[in-house]
Amino acid sequence: MRCFALAAALIAVSTGSPVLAQETVTLEEALARAGVGIEGEDDPSSNPRVYGPQAEAEAARAAIDQARLRPNPELSLEAENIAGSGAFSGLRSTEYTLAIGQPLELGGKRSARIASARASSDFAGLQSEFALSQLALGVRERYVQAVAAGQRLVLAREIVERNRELTRIANVLVEVGREPPLRAMRAQATLAEAEAELQAAQADDLAARQALAALWVSGQPNPAVSNVFPDLSPPLAPPVSEDPLQLRIAGARTTFAEAEIARERSLGVPDPTLSAGVRRFEESNDQAFIVGISIPLPFRNRNQGNIAAAEAQYRAASASEAIAEADYRVEFERTRTLYLAAETRVETLSSASLPQAEEALRLVEIGYRNGRFPLIEVLAAAEARDAIRENLIQAEETRGLLAARLIWLNAQ
Repeated sequence: MRCFALAAALIAVSTGSPVLAQETVTLEEALARAGVGIEGEDDPSSNPRVYGPQAEAEAARAAIDQARLRPNPELSLEAENIAGSGAFSGLRSTEYTLAIGQPLELGGKRSARIASARASSDFAGLQSEFALSQLALGVRERYVQAVAAGQRLVLAREIVERNRELTRIANVLVEVGREPPLRAMRAQATLAEAEAELQAAQADDLAARQALAALWVSGQPNPAVSNVFPDLSPPLAPPVSEDPLQLRIAGARTTFAEAEIARERSLGVPDPTLSAGVRRFEESNDQAFIVGISIPLPFRNRNQGNIAAAEAQYRAASASEAIAEADYRVEFERTRTLYLAAETRVETLSSASLPQAEEALRLVEIGYRNGRFPLIEVLAAAEARDAIRENLIQAEETRGLLAARLIWLNAQ
């Protein structure tokens, strides 16, 4: 009877115990703390992971204002025939010329410069949005990993408790002569292994929660997350109304490269400078107006090198855009297929495998109470059930990570 009572205690431990409720951080709260939650709750610019790209976008917008500005006029003052010899000694024959010159931009320089700045601003803005979407991806992935680590920790604790009870029961059975001493030694070895696994699970749980908090602007360093995986419902088809963010970035890079070609070509057109002024003749105390024009002669430098470089950059950007589109389609379909497979695996494990393992454990427990099965059968059934629980945790973690990636791939 004593053995049966001990076995009953073991069975109670193997079924697990409820975990005390505690304040937890939800996925939505984690996103908000990182600065990518509900609009207006947090300022994403305060997160250094997106502050840099946002600053670059601001710089690109400021460059548009600069591109609109025309060249400044030039003021010149010249004095001729100063302190010479003979008739030009002293300042009697000095001639003073005050003139103002205005460079004229030809070849569409200003419009090409503005178009290039706008294309650069669009590209920088998309890069800023991409940094924000990557941060959201990281938060979702790390939250899922933290939940999985927490569930593994709970499972490891239950396994340790069961093995402690097993060791105690094995020692009693050895004492009463129902089991050989080898049974107790094996139970102690299994307990030591389970305790080592528990320590590893504790370290993984702490590391996962710290990794999640590292993405936040501020907050507790070791947050408590939910013990249930978040409900992520990713889109299973690419966006139709608008290209996803990754393809828009590739297209913006191509557009910027094309605008740079037009800008470099415009720089190959020489710009004349018109000037007008007044000249004073000190000797006769007379004055006269002057006008002039100067223009560079493009004999050697027609900016042909920069034009060729811009054209090559455009070809490279076009090729990268085509590759990005092809890679995106492949990655989306691959991620979608893996997600559906993971979802099927979760459904199979949770609705079929785990209930069957639970039922098998229940029947073995009944048989053990009736003396039909040895204790080793109860332990084997419990270990099989725990293995399925570990597989279910792994499957749910994989499904969550793939769902987060599908959401990221559909970011617009």
